[in-house]
Amino acid sequence: MEEKVLQGKKNGMLVLLVNLLVLVAAIAGCILCAVQVEKGNSLMVAPLVLCIVIICLGWIPLCGLRVLKPQEAVVLTLFGKYVGTLKGDGFFWVNPFCSSYNPAAGTKLNQSGDVKVAATPTAELIDKKIPLKIMTLSNSRQKINDCLGNPVEISIAVTWRVKDTAKAVFNVNNYKEFLSLQCDSALRNIVRLYPYDVSPNVDTTGDGIADEGSLRGSSDVVAKRISDEIQQRVEEAGIEIIEARITYLAYATEIAAVMLQRQQASAIIDARKMIVDGAVGMVEMALERLNEKQVVQLDEERKAAMVSNLLVVLCGNRDAQPIVNSGSLY
Repeated sequence: MEEKVLQGKKNGMLVLLVNLLVLVAAIAGCILCAVQVEKGNSLMVAPLVLCIVIICLGWIPLCGLRVLKPQEAVVLTLFGKYVGTLKGDGFFWVNPFCSSYNPAAGTKLNQSGDVKVAATPTAELIDKKIPLKIMTLSNSRQKINDCLGNPVEISIAVTWRVKDTAKAVFNVNNYKEFLSLQCDSALRNIVRLYPYDVSPNVDTTGDGIADEGSLRGSSDVVAKRISDEIQQRVEEAGIEIIEARITYLAYATEIAAVMLQRQQASAIIDARKMIVDGAVGMVEMALERLNEKQVVQLDEERKAAMVSNLLVVLCGNRDAQPIVNSGSLY
């Protein structure tokens, strides 16, 4: 189903004025004809009947009037057949027997919630216009296992808009619910390819080479892949995906404490390694400076004792408490 945009229909004001003038003329003619018939002029019976018919049926052309605001569209059907789509702001007039069709008119996509269907007893009064503006879908958080099997909670915000109104209303039953479900499915397919944090021997690109991709460190790459995945799924629904962004990412509550301890342990190890590297460099520098200036001559045993003392001072968690040795080392 391809979209067909109706052109040359922006004449609603002209039709409205002409229709009102015809109704006013019919009312005036009805009054004049009635006066003539009452006087016995039988020739005015036929014009009187015509004026009455015009007055009774004069409201029908008014049913073809359509008012659209910027970034709105209306899909029109005539006895079940797709006629075309009105786009652009203005005052339009179409066949009064055409009806607006939008099966997703009663579905609301909240900015920060799931799809909610509006429960209204007068569903036929729901506005059947299709918004063409950029909209945001923010589904609820999902619990998904990453590529290492660790459960993570993640949610995304997807900005989208309707690109082809005919595909949106005819190719799927409800394009809003369809979009929401495809976002959840695409999110699961992409998240299971990545670890939460950088892990060795993990291939996230599918080229057979281990890389450093992760949900936490490669959020832009992950979001781009999610956006492309959703676009492929909703192409037939006439929807354009503009952007997808990760709005929440964390370990699931059942393993969050354990993973926090693991991260803390890794951070402590890295910090200790840096401290030891720095301490060794400072000891080397101290020995070199003492030798250059020949402040004191140290044998190997004294050098070992000084190195041990310096490492204890530099690598310790607490402030050093020096002990002054007033006697001999031996």
